[in-house]
Amino acid sequence: MKLQGQTALVTGAAGGIGREIALAFAREGARVAIADIAFEATAAVAALIHTLGGEAVALPMDVTVEKSVDAAVSSAAARFGGIDILVSNAGTQIVRPVEELSLDEWKGVLAVHLDGAFLTTKACLPLMKNSTRGGTIIYMGSVHSKEASPLKAPYVTAKHGIMGLAKVVAKEGAKFKVRANVICPGFVRTPLVERQIPEQARALGISEQEVIRDVMLGDTVDGEFTSSQDVAEVALWLAAFPSNALTGQSIVVSHGWHMQ
Repeated sequence: MKLQGQTALVTGAAGGIGREIALAFAREGARVAIADIAFEATAAVAALIHTLGGEAVALPMDVTVEKSVDAAVSSAAARFGGIDILVSNAGTQIVRPVEELSLDEWKGVLAVHLDGAFLTTKACLPLMKNSTRGGTIIYMGSVHSKEASPLKAPYVTAKHGIMGLAKVVAKEGAKFKVRANVICPGFVRTPLVERQIPEQARALGISEQEVIRDVMLGDTVDGEFTSSQDVAEVALWLAAFPSNALTGQSIVVSHGWHMQ
């Protein structure tokens, strides 16, 4: 049980990658605080963990609202005695050319990714610093933290920004044994990605099959989607890593799309 006795807070955990990470952490002994704006779905994940013999709590959280973040983090820490692991995973996406984006749409995407990462870090970091065990912060980046694609200006900008935040937190947290790293998945067939397929087909004037084959998977080594389970395995490895030897880094999980 790699995470026995530790408490993890996972945002955007009602479904997709966040849900899979929450389940993986629970299987390895962690107490899991499952946070999402979609509270009913979050409660279902917590209930599933309970049926599997794990310990979890569902928390409503809007990662763009400081009071919401602080309340959820305080609740999780009070229930479980602290926060050892933060997975900042909540995200959103808009597929549209730059000149067709409104300022509110631009700010909305950046708020979920960047404000959410900042606010959850700001709330959890003092708890980790005050613990003799330190902690680990895992940010959900993307191959788009390193690459760019058309029609995704706010998303690509936000994912690049997350890399910078992680590096700063890695340096500020080091003396307190707090590590910060970024997971950079390729395309994972979550509902977020499913919505992009017809959107990109319309915007690019190609078929949905061509979007999948050429746009999403064209640069992979095998034409395969990354799975939520793949990403969860990397998150588990980062969460359980025992020292500052691995901090301020980004791990690409993408079937070979963007090799470093």
